[in-house]
Amino acid sequence: MMKWIQIEPSGPLTGTVRIQGSKNSSLALLAAACMTGEPVTLTGIPNILDIRVIEDIVSSIGVRMERGPDGSITVDASRIHNARLDIAKTSAYRASYYFIGALLARTRAVTIGYPGGDNFVSRPIDQHIKALKALGAGFEFFQDHYEVTAGKLSGSVIFFDTITSGATINAMLAAVLAQGRTELRNAARDPEVVDTANLLNKMGARIIGAGTDHIRIEGVSELHGCSYAVIPDRLIAGAFLMAAGITGGRITVEDVIPEHLNSCLAKLKETGLGLEIGDSSITAYGGEHLRAVRVRTGMYPLFATDLQQPLTSMLLMAQGRSIVTDKVYPERFNHVAQLKRMGARIEVRGGSAFIQGGHTLKGSHVHASDVRAGTSLLLAGLAAEGSTYISGVEHIERGYEDAIGLFRTLGAKITLLQGELAPGNEGHSAVSPVLLQGS
Repeated sequence: MMKWIQIEPSGPLTGTVRIQGSKNSSLALLAAACMTGEPVTLTGIPNILDIRVIEDIVSSIGVRMERGPDGSITVDASRIHNARLDIAKTSAYRASYYFIGALLARTRAVTIGYPGGDNFVSRPIDQHIKALKALGAGFEFFQDHYEVTAGKLSGSVIFFDTITSGATINAMLAAVLAQGRTELRNAARDPEVVDTANLLNKMGARIIGAGTDHIRIEGVSELHGCSYAVIPDRLIAGAFLMAAGITGGRITVEDVIPEHLNSCLAKLKETGLGLEIGDSSITAYGGEHLRAVRVRTGMYPLFATDLQQPLTSMLLMAQGRSIVTDKVYPERFNHVAQLKRMGARIEVRGGSAFIQGGHTLKGSHVHASDVRAGTSLLLAGLAAEGSTYISGVEHIERGYEDAIGLFRTLGAKITLLQGELAPGNEGHSAVSPVLLQGS
C-alpha cells in the first residue's frame, strides 16, 4: 500500500507555526549521547522517521533510547557491547557515519554500511576518512560496508580540502576522546556544528572555536551525562517563509533563531517578500509581485543547498527569469522534472536551474525523491490549479514531524491518503484510497 499527499488550491496561507528541533542537529546529538555510560536527556528531538531508524540501529548494540511524556529522549549507552551496526539499516540514511566518530574510542572498532539517505547524489566520505585516519583510525572496505578500527586515537592537525559539515562533526566527535590536542582547519561553521560542540562541552569535552573555521579540541578521558535542548530547524523555518511567498499569504514561524537564516532572509527580501524579524520569530508576507533573483548555494553562512528546492518553487511565481546554482550538490535537481510535470518552465544546465516564472502551474502526479524535493512539491501544489498528488511520502516523513498538520493549521487543503494506486487511478485498483490524515 502506498501513501500519497493530496493538495488542492488553498489560497493565501495565514497563521503561526512552531518550528520543530533541527533534524540535522538531532542526528549528530544522538550519536554524541552514546559517548558516555551516563544518561543523556535531549529535548526538542523531532519525532521523525530518521530518529526512529537511529533508535532501531543502536538498540542492537545495547543502547536504550526512551521518549518521555514531554517529548524528550533519554539515551542510555551504559550497556554498549560492540559497534557492529546493522549494514542495511545504517545504509538507509546518510548520518549513520556519526557513529564512527562517536563510538570508536569506546569500542575500538565500528562496522557500518555505506551512507545512503537522500536519493539525489552519492555523498562522498573522503573527508571523513582523511580526518579519522589522521587521528589514528584504520579503514577496511568491503562491497556493502566498511570497518574502522583504532587501538587508540591521538590528536592531530586536520585541514579539510573542502568545507563539510558532516566531516567536521565526525572529526570533532572522535577528537573529544583522543589523546592530546586536535585542530580542525577549514572547518564548517554551521549552527549544527556549534550545537554538537555545545552538547559535547556540557558533557565534559573541551572544544573552542566552533562556529569558526578553526576548531580546537583538547582530548579528555571520559564524558558524563547531562540534559540539553536541540536548536530549531532553520531549514523547515525557511520553507514555511517561502510558503507565504508562493501563496501570497502571511506566516509567522516561532521558536526560531533568526541569525541562522540570515542568508535566506536576505534573498527573500530581494524577491520582494515582506519580513518582520523578532528575537525568536519571523513573519513573512507575500507581496503582490515577486521579483526574479539569482541564487548561488554554498556552505554556511551562505545560502543553504537544502533551501534551493523550495525556493525554486517560490520563484515560479516571480515574473522574469531566475537562476538557481547549487555549488554544494550540483546534481541536486531531481525536483525540476517533477515541477515541469506541473507546467513549470525550468531548464537545468551545468549545475544551474534557469527558471522562467509567472506561468500557471497545473496539478499533477509527482514524486518526492528526498525531503527537500518533497517540500518543493508541497509548495508548488499549494499554488497549482487543480489537484496535486505527491508520492514518496516517506522522504517527507524523514524530515517533518507533522507536515500535513502544520500546513493545515495555515489553511492548506492537504490530506494524506493510502492506496494501491495513485488517486485518480483507483478505478484500476481493487482498493480505493483511504484517508489517513486530514478531511
